[in-house]
Amino acid sequence: MNHGKTYNHGVAWEEGFGVTQGYSVNGTIYISGQFSHDMQGVFVGEGDIETQTRQTLENLDRVLAGFGVTRSNIAEMEVFLTNPQEHFEQCVSMYKEYVGDHRPAATLIGVSGLAFPHQLIEIRAVAHTN
Repeated sequence: MNHGKTYNHGVAWEEGFGVTQGYSVNGTIYISGQFSHDMQGVFVGEGDIETQTRQTLENLDRVLAGFGVTRSNIAEMEVFLTNPQEHFEQCVSMYKEYVGDHRPAATLIGVSGLAFPHQLIEIRAVAHTN
């Protein structure tokens, strides 16, 4: 039985909520929704979609690095926005900068709220190890 490999940032809520940031099994990495916090678990960029998006993508990169891969290994991304009409264009621009010439499958979903009250964006992904 393959028990998979996990990666965590080491922030308090991982244990508190019983989650791991990434779980790799059989060459596929399932990455939990990433959002805007530093490595001490402090929320970053209240009210600022650009700051939150950049920090969220940095955290996604950290998870990928934890498995020894990069953003070019991403197969699928799901982006959740609390205010898609207002933030769509800015987020798409930063997304395109992030993925470069790589073209993973992507979905953008507008939501009424996320886990933390100041959170404007969350991004989950599926990547591969080969």
